[in-house]
Amino acid sequence: MTKTTSLRPGATIGILGGGQLARMLAKAGARLGLRAHVFSPAADDSAFEVCAARTLAAFEDQAALAAFAAAVDVVTYEFENVPAETAAFLEAHSVVRPNPRVLALTQDRLTEKNFVRGLGIETAPFENVESVDMLTAAAAGLGRPSILKTRRFGYDGKGQIMLREGADLAGVFQSLGGAPCVLEGFVPFAREVSVVAARGADGGFRAYDVCENVHENHILALTVAPARICAQTAAAAVEMARKIAEASDYVGVIAVEMFVVEDAGGERLVVNEIAPRVHNSGHWTLDGAVTSQFEQHMRAVAGWPLGSTHRHGARVEMRNLIGDEVEKWPELLAEEGACLHLYGKKETRPGRKMGHVTRVIAED
Repeated sequence: MTKTTSLRPGATIGILGGGQLARMLAKAGARLGLRAHVFSPAADDSAFEVCAARTLAAFEDQAALAAFAAAVDVVTYEFENVPAETAAFLEAHSVVRPNPRVLALTQDRLTEKNFVRGLGIETAPFENVESVDMLTAAAAGLGRPSILKTRRFGYDGKGQIMLREGADLAGVFQSLGGAPCVLEGFVPFAREVSVVAARGADGGFRAYDVCENVHENHILALTVAPARICAQTAAAAVEMARKIAEASDYVGVIAVEMFVVEDAGGERLVVNEIAPRVHNSGHWTLDGAVTSQFEQHMRAVAGWPLGSTHRHGARVEMRNLIGDEVEKWPELLAEEGACLHLYGKKETRPGRKMGHVTRVIAED
């Protein structure tokens, strides 16, 4: 391991986590001559099938982490719930990008929202909740409907409950394990969008087209780029993402999810959350942009120049294949213009992302 700013082809990128995002990162890096060494505690992770090296060990195994750090040139991660102690240990032995302070920031919804608010960027109204009494007071202030979310470890709709009139607040709080939460006021949004962007080690910044996201059962089902928003709103969204990346000294691909609210003054943006990694809503870039988000991330963490984010076609659509939807693979392979990506997961389960299909539409 060498603590270098810019790596050479043949260098090794260490990736914490071995799911589909790590799989696609490894494949994108290989095209540029970058090796991927995946560290994961799960033996059946799909990234193990395509990486150059692997470590199967717990994230708390410091001996394994030390050996991993010695074998790679830079460390990155495919998901934000890497234990903070793991990231801190690796930072003492290697270069970690994005930096572990960003990881800690995005692992706690309260910390994240305070950070975003501190930059002068609007979020949903929120209150910290650590007891039933605090929930009662917060619900009285924010009203119903509102959304109670655990401060940590929530994704794809997990760890959150909608509060409606008449809800048993004590029961709701206990259903989330009595863990520290935030209560968010309901945002009457017209659509959900995200900015997927990258910041390089030299501070350079490039964003993809703002994309529009449709969720089904709290899981991303469809992404369309570009989003149906005015040019001024799109520019404002990109500027918010730039401000967040610069304020956190970010290196790598970042996704910022936002709500678009339509009112008498036009469109305004409300930041929902930050993902410090490549993101599901950026999968369209694999076939729909000059440089995919996965290649862009590997470029950034290697200290290389960022690639073009230019979109192919008039519009690009990405649809997730969730659960047994993956069984449509024969007809998708036969469809002219459909680009199928299967993640190599061995077990199909309801709500599990098994792959996706991308379509580049030449003209509207």
